[in-house]
Amino acid sequence: MNRLAGESSPYLRQHAENPVDWYPWGDEAFARARTDGKPIILSVGYSACHWCHVMAHESFEDPSTAALMNEWFVNVKVDREERPDVDAVYMTVTQALTGQGGWPMTVFLTPDLKPFYAGTYFPAVDSHGRPAFTRLLRSIHEAWEADREKVVDSAEQITTQLQEATRRVNSGSGAAIDAALPARVVEALRNEFDEEWGGFDGAPKFPSPSNLEFLLAYHASHPDDPLEPRALHLVTHTLRRMMDGGIYDHLGGGFHRYSVDARWLVPHFEKMLYDNAQLARLYLHAFQTTGDPAFERVVRETLGYLEREMLDRSGGFYAAQDADTEGIEGKFFVWSPAQIDAILGAEDGRLFRTVYGVTDAGNFEDPHHPEFGRQNILHRPQPIEDCARDLGLDVATLEARLPALRARLLAERETRVHPGLDDKVLASWNGLALAAFAECGRVLGEAHYVEVATRTATFLRRQMWDAGLLHTWKNGEAKVDGLLEDYAFVGLGLLELFKATGDIAQLHWAQRLLDDALDHFHDEASGGFFESPLDGKELILRQKPFFDAATPSGNGAMAQLATWLARYTGNEEWETVGGEVLALVAGQLQRAVTGFGSTLLALDLIAAPPREIAIVGTPELRAPFEREVARRFLPTTVIVPAASGGLLPVLEGRGVAPGEATAYVCEAMVCGLPAHTPEMLREQLDHAR
Repeated sequence: MNRLAGESSPYLRQHAENPVDWYPWGDEAFARARTDGKPIILSVGYSACHWCHVMAHESFEDPSTAALMNEWFVNVKVDREERPDVDAVYMTVTQALTGQGGWPMTVFLTPDLKPFYAGTYFPAVDSHGRPAFTRLLRSIHEAWEADREKVVDSAEQITTQLQEATRRVNSGSGAAIDAALPARVVEALRNEFDEEWGGFDGAPKFPSPSNLEFLLAYHASHPDDPLEPRALHLVTHTLRRMMDGGIYDHLGGGFHRYSVDARWLVPHFEKMLYDNAQLARLYLHAFQTTGDPAFERVVRETLGYLEREMLDRSGGFYAAQDADTEGIEGKFFVWSPAQIDAILGAEDGRLFRTVYGVTDAGNFEDPHHPEFGRQNILHRPQPIEDCARDLGLDVATLEARLPALRARLLAERETRVHPGLDDKVLASWNGLALAAFAECGRVLGEAHYVEVATRTATFLRRQMWDAGLLHTWKNGEAKVDGLLEDYAFVGLGLLELFKATGDIAQLHWAQRLLDDALDHFHDEASGGFFESPLDGKELILRQKPFFDAATPSGNGAMAQLATWLARYTGNEEWETVGGEVLALVAGQLQRAVTGFGSTLLALDLIAAPPREIAIVGTPELRAPFEREVARRFLPTTVIVPAASGGLLPVLEGRGVAPGEATAYVCEAMVCGLPAHTPEMLREQLDHAR
């Protein structure tokens, strides 16, 4: 066992038995490098990363490779999910030096943590234009020994250039955002849209929930715009293609990370909490917008998956499930025709295989394990009407038979060896899950989902809050000071829980998180927020996250949180925070409009006329009014459920008689006549639109 045996991260512990003398990120490793005069190998990955496992098997488990690493380097292993701040800094380095990024990430550093060489996956032998890892190790070692001063000078220059570039990004460009920007973004996304398969660009294809959420919000906020129907089409076509593709788990619910092709057919099979939390809300908003029951089904199945397989009994959600099972990618999820017929019988097997595209030829194999053979990823390649015709059935009969068949196959799948589970709990991703369960519970009228959200909020408060948020938790221990994304995502989740319950304590905690973020992350000089705390350990770069990756950017999310809380509380200082972020990112938005969906959602909120809906009364009496509101997608409307008047500006002077409930539809806190029945509220909401 090496030093990683004492770590809580499942990814780090996966490497605890490597012959490599790994250190976790920290002072012990850095001091060793300085004392011994050795460069550092920084290896960054995560537990659900397929190529991380490949490199580990090929190189880190190989004694001869490990011997070279141990003799010539100090070896540091980082879980990118546990330390996203470290990952972000050195991913910036890797992209700057190579023009691309990804995981595993491999960076060579001087003992003072300055980079001089970077890459991603390196194979065991020369292939695909990449040097063998052992050959690279020898080259780096020879350069370090023969001309160390030149290597150190190179690292100094690289670091200085990146620091200067980071300062320019952090201070913004001074550009202004004009009113036509949202329409230009819609046009840009339209130009990148895949008309046949949905989504943007080609393979590999990612879900891009922030961009799709922006398009839905644009549709809702610009009802008279000629682009509005097109914006909705980009979303709904993409969502239908995704839920029919192999990226969706048709038996267990939930989405895999991304598709390696343009058709959403062949996924990388890992499942991430952040994808499924965001996509559940996206499909919910599409259901509110269109009324399509298929979107509602995906919401329920996705939340069912998260609750069944990713929820710790303490109330927190786990981070991820692996792509591999027993070393074979996708083994848990794929099927042969013979397996299906053996479980369902010939008749039901034929029906199921027709609907879910299962053939003798198959559509997937693991290139590292060709002996596993061609297998089938379940997907729906043709409309249900065509399947019914081919089977000689009517559509209603066919649809009615499918749930029982899926359930039988799911039960059989549960007997298989499951993929590895990364059971650490991350505050930021749990904030996304909290928002998903709270909002889906409110909109779908499912009290159980709201109960799950409430348990998650309680978990975060009890287990991951100690005079400030902590980033990661496992086996009863929380650690790593919270990062900007933790405060922003949890704050937004608490806001959704308040909207679902009327529990003012949730809103107050969201306000506390915003206050703390302003104290510990806010740049008073230039505006915006740094990724790590002002009083945290200094990295070589101090970055402000503006660009959406798999999750919303920290600044985009914080701009949303500050603007929402300003609308709820009337705090004018908070109202300025979102504008600061927009001013900083304006130059980037003018040059490349995609990748800023979360910031554009903040822009949409800031630009929208302030609108509020207050519903006053006991929860039982409020329920019919709340259902009327929940039918509508209202992305920029303040929603306030309350037992009585007061507490918030929109509730001042708006009490209710005992045994009654009343709704108020307001604009900038100026309300129309009270609606004493759901029908009156419906009429007011229809008129307001």
